[in-house]
Amino acid sequence: MSTSETPPASLKEDEFRIERVVRRVALVMLAGILLYGGFVLYVGLADIAARFGTFRFLALAGASGLSLVNYLIRFVKWEYYLAIVGIRGIPKVESLLTFLSGFVLTVSPGKVGEVFKSLILYRTRGIPIEQSAPIVVAERITDLIGVIGMIAIGSLAFDGGLGWALAGTLLVFVLLVTIASPRMSARLLALPSRLPGPLGRIGTRLAPRLAVALGEVRNLTTPARLIVPTILSLVGWSLEGVGLWLVLGGFQETVSVGLASFTYATATLAGAIVPVPGGLGVTDKLIQQQLVTLGGVGPAVATAAMLLIRLATLWFAVLIGFLALGLLRLRLPSLQLTRGE
Repeated sequence: MSTSETPPASLKEDEFRIERVVRRVALVMLAGILLYGGFVLYVGLADIAARFGTFRFLALAGASGLSLVNYLIRFVKWEYYLAIVGIRGIPKVESLLTFLSGFVLTVSPGKVGEVFKSLILYRTRGIPIEQSAPIVVAERITDLIGVIGMIAIGSLAFDGGLGWALAGTLLVFVLLVTIASPRMSARLLALPSRLPGPLGRIGTRLAPRLAVALGEVRNLTTPARLIVPTILSLVGWSLEGVGLWLVLGGFQETVSVGLASFTYATATLAGAIVPVPGGLGVTDKLIQQQLVTLGGVGPAVATAAMLLIRLATLWFAVLIGFLALGLLRLRLPSLQLTRGE
């Protein structure tokens, strides 16, 4: 397959024009600035500024470094899945840049970032999108399991946390059983087609494609193939939970690692469930709120810590994505994300 061919019509390449990507990210960044400004004004600008005056910024560097290690650990998972689906021969540096470039659209509306890596593989290596797209889904599933594992483990750090641990374990069990059972997953896929009006028609049209994709995902998430990726996800995402603990330590707050990880994981999960770019507003509020209610952290420090950990995770990831995409385009000048670009 030639890399100059046009991807399937079902994938709107115009969504991936660099100019459009930059505009979208800029709009979300503007929304984030307004949102964070609202947090600061509500809690108290002078109070938060005073807390920043005492902050040890080496802690922010440490949190950002842990985020970077998380990305590298998840890259190992990406390589693991590439080998399973038979995608080989890609130089490791190119593969790393391809993986990291997916972070460009971490905050993109419409969640189009989920298939960005597949599009790049198509353009650079002629790899069919349908071959690599199930990897993206399997990554999200194992990330979800890893984050829920963080919630379960972290919940043991405070009174009443056992219920959260049991709920997280049950959710993982239900998710895996649904994926593994053709009968249960078929029932789940049939639900959209029962919706009224245009939604039902769309669901009916997409059901066969979703069934094929689910079959591929099922092949990637057998019990034996879940162990390594799930451990990698748990370790990787836990590092970002430790990053929140480091940031709190920079404010001389003595919150346990378990509680910090629980706070970060639950907020991240909520932000992933609610359909807003990068969990903006949802993840931020939950981090701040839980630090106050569960950790006993003052509102000013909780808000400042939330701002810094989001800088060290969400916005740092977007920066890494743009750097990786730029390096990839320098390495492969023939790379075109859209025809005629």
